[in-house]
Amino acid sequence: MKHVPQPSLRAFTLIEAMLAIGIMAIVLLAINGVFFSALRLRDRTSDAVDNALPAQQAMAILRRDLQCAMAPAGMLSGDFKVGNVSEANQSQPVAIELYTATGALRANEPWADVQMVTYAMRPPASRSPTGGNELIRCVTRNLLYTTTPKVDDQYLMGGLQDLRFSCYDGTQWLDAWDTTNGNTNLPLAVRVRIQLTGAAATEPIEMIVPIVSHSRTNQLQSATGGT
Repeated sequence: MKHVPQPSLRAFTLIEAMLAIGIMAIVLLAINGVFFSALRLRDRTSDAVDNALPAQQAMAILRRDLQCAMAPAGMLSGDFKVGNVSEANQSQPVAIELYTATGALRANEPWADVQMVTYAMRPPASRSPTGGNELIRCVTRNLLYTTTPKVDDQYLMGGLQDLRFSCYDGTQWLDAWDTTNGNTNLPLAVRVRIQLTGAAATEPIEMIVPIVSHSRTNQLQSATGGT
């Protein structure tokens, strides 16, 4: 009877198995590091976007109010004040008071599109995780009130360290403006400067808004030449 040789069966040695497991562990550690680095980058990007969004929305609302500012003349237009303004309807001073044509017209409310708006920095109503103060927009729509008017307080953003408005008169920037005392018209431009607190307190947020609405007089300009 002829003997048929059997094929040799060679298994992995213990050293080879340990070497393969070690290589797999190194590859898994590298994949794990890349994965968690991507997660941390995503979280930081998401936090940055979330922190920037309220500021962008607040600046957009501020820009719209300033661009639609009403000149201090007429029945439904009042004064324009910047600085430490004492407002009768507010318990604390406000940073700016203006009349602006940004009110929403509604069928169930008999108000015009002109409204009085004030901006102020207030201490947080509750413990804020970011710290700092809150930017509050106060709106009064009933400008023909005979009693204490209703004021709607709107929260815009938190984490404020400082809020400043400056007015340009054509030659210089002024920290105060009052159409009832000296400045009888609107400024040519308004500069808004917001300083944030915490990790976001790097560079202040600054915006300059030109003011195109100004009062007209009924005086005729003199013409040179001709009759």
